[in-house]
Amino acid sequence: MNLLFVCSENRLRSPTGEEVFSAYQGINAIGAGTNSDAETVVSGDLIEWADIVFVMEKSHRNKVSKKFKDLLKGKKLICLDIPDNYARMDPALVRLLESRVSRHVRFR
Repeated sequence: MNLLFVCSENRLRSPTGEEVFSAYQGINAIGAGTNSDAETVVSGDLIEWADIVFVMEKSHRNKVSKKFKDLLKGKKLICLDIPDNYARMDPALVRLLESRVSRHVRFR
């Protein structure tokens, strides 16, 4: 299963999602950002690749929905409601991601 994690800059939250869930068997995870100066900018190719797109905030959902409307047909776009106040790999962020993502993905 391919999971795409999206935040603004792809420096803290989405790279944490990528790192945490890439360790799960059968899961491929990539992080991306909505801003043009993000480490990895979310693209149509990434949207097409993903089985599920997880965004951190409603503003990310709005940007992704608007820009990739046609590519999102038939895909899950899920807002995790995780604010930008965590460091990369912060244990509290990892727990939050695992808790919220596990509501939507069955892990083996």
